[in-house]
Formats: sequence, C-alpha cells, structure tokens
Amino acid sequence: MVVVGYWLIVVTGVLELEDGDAVWLGLGGAPAGVTLSLLIALSWLLCLIGSQVVSGGPLIAVPFAAAGLAWLVTRGLLKPLRRLVPDGDRHSRGDFVGQPCVIRTGSATPDFGQAEVAAADGSTALVQVRTTGTDRLSRGDRALIFDYDKDGEFFLVMPHESEI
Repeated sequence: MVVVGYWLIVVTGVLELEDGDAVWLGLGGAPAGVTLSLLIALSWLLCLIGSQVVSGGPLIAVPFAAAGLAWLVTRGLLKPLRRLVPDGDRHSRGDFVGQPCVIRTGSATPDFGQAEVAAADGSTALVQVRTTGTDRLSRGDRALIFDYDKDGEFFLVMPHESEI
C-alpha cells in the first residue's frame, strides 16, 4: 500500500522526483521512482518476514534491521540496472538558451508564438516562444532565445540579426 500511495502522489504531481533524488541514500544511478519503490517493497517484505521469525523484546529491532537489509539488497540490485540507464549527455530545454531561431507562426508576441531552433546534433525542434515588452516578431524573422520559463514551458526571445 505504501508503494501504491507513493506512486499516486507522484502521478498526481504532489511530489516530483528527479533521477538524482535517490543519490542522498547512496542509491543513485537508476530512476528515483524505481529505486524508492524497490527499497520500500523490500523493507516491507523483510519486516513482514522478521516479525514472523522474531518475537518478544527483539521485535522492536525488526523494522530497523529490515530497512538496513533492504538498503543493501536494493544497492546490489541497482548495479545491473545502472548499465541500462544511459549516463551520457542528457539534453534539456535549457540547451536551446543562447541559440538563434526562426519564427514559424504568423507572429510571436508576449502571449503566443512558435519558432524553429536547431540543436547541437543538427536536428530541429519547434518550440513555444514569447517576446517581452513591445517586441512583435513576424513569420520568418530571426530571433535569439535568451531564457526559458519552466512554469509556462516556453522560451523568451528577442529580435536577432545574424544568420542561423
């Protein structure tokens, strides 16, 4: 139930985990959701087994021993998983900041616009753009991406004269 509850919280957006969030547990190298789900499930299973094997006063130590053993087992299981998760260059939207682009919609204003931008590998992407102030760009105008708004998920652009 704990893992299902955890995933419901993640899916609804109440909790957002980045892949590096499990590193502080010494369990980095795999997606944090997978790592934490495995750790929680193993802790529960080992705690259940321990509560059946141990009785009396030492029962209080079972959850702690289960958590420690689950951490060790999870760490061991993550070694082969790390090879499946690419460790190389991770591209992000922030990579486009500082790049020139070409407006592809009828216009780009503070409220609306799209532009085509070239990535470092030569591929192109159509991205949402917005201007600031009174700038208004028309289809085919060249612009420079100077910032990315994470909340609005769009790039801020300004007029730019150089060739793309």
